[in-house]
Formats: sequence, C-alpha cells, structure tokens
Amino acid sequence: MDFGLDVISAQEYERQHALYGPLTEALRKLIGAGIRTDLDEDTVREAQSTIEAATEMLERKQRTVPSTQRHEDTGRPLAWANPVIGLRNAIAPPMVIHHEADGRCWSEFTLSGAYEGPPGWVHGGICALVLDHILGEAASVGLTQPRFTGTITLRYVRGTPLGPLRAEAFIERSEGVKTFARGYLSDADGTTVEADGIFIRPAWARDAG
Repeated sequence: MDFGLDVISAQEYERQHALYGPLTEALRKLIGAGIRTDLDEDTVREAQSTIEAATEMLERKQRTVPSTQRHEDTGRPLAWANPVIGLRNAIAPPMVIHHEADGRCWSEFTLSGAYEGPPGWVHGGICALVLDHILGEAASVGLTQPRFTGTITLRYVRGTPLGPLRAEAFIERSEGVKTFARGYLSDADGTTVEADGIFIRPAWARDAG
C-alpha cells in the first residue's frame, strides 16, 4: 500500500522543529533522570504527580490518525515519530543522517543509559535498530526511493559501549527490486557490529515507476 504524505513547507518545518524539538529534548532528559534518580519517596511521588499533570496537559489535543509529512523543498519524508531519527520521539537517540554524494550514509551520535543492556554497554537490539535504519536509508537513497527490510544479518564483533558512536552504510549492489546494503557501528576503537541487509522495493512503488 502507498503512504499518503502531506506536503509541508520549509517555513512550517522550521516552526515545528523549533516548537517540538525542545519539548522532545526535555522528555529525553526526563527519561535519563528517571533512570538515575535516587531521591527520597516523598520527592519521587511529587515528581510523579508533576509528570502526570504535564501528560494530561499534552493529551488535551491529540492527533487521531497517523500523519506523515514530506518536506516541500527536499522531497524527503519527515518521520517525526521514528524511534531512530524522530524529532518528536524522546526514545530516539536521535541520529542525524548525513548523505554523501557517493550514496554513503553516516551518523555520529551518543547512546546514553536509556539504551543500556549489560551495565555500561549498549543493548544488542538497539545496535540492530540503528543499523537497520541507516542501511535502509542508504538502500532507499535517502528515503526518496523507498525500500523496506527483507532480511538483515548482524555480526557482533565485540561489545558496544555507551557513549559516542558512529554508524555508516552503503549500497553494495542492486538486483531488480532488491538492494544489498552493508553497514557498521563503531566507537573510537573501531567496529563493534557489522550488518548486511537486503532491502525490497515495495509493490506500490514499483507500480509507480
């Protein structure tokens, strides 16, 4: 099926970015504070009440259907809720994906304790999430030619520590509706996870030419 995209102007994009970006960052900090707090019971209960009041305020007006927007100038879809890059998703690191002229994608970002598996290390499923997304962006040519994950294989070379990381991906080759992509997750000492994926051009996109 096709996904209806509402076109958003550059001006409206900047307005929403300026409005909702700081809110998401505040929520992101709240998640981290909740994980690490060691306050007394009364203070925790007070904080809980404050958070519940803020939640009730934000719930006063909610979208009833999912909405995906496309930037008028760039043509790129704006996945505000995406758990990897979403501006309005506080569980997103977030990653800012850079696209090189040769088709390679990369991002440098930081994973905090919210993504912890073993103490001090990134959960393996988060590594898979990050790599699945960046391979998909590379295969989809910056999301302008949609291709969805068919299969993805990961090799965990060693543990991925919490903190500053880099992810990168590129297309190896294409065969019909299939695009083969490869990527890596690394820290300052080198690669921690390798990934290979096959991404499929959906039927509705094939029909659209």
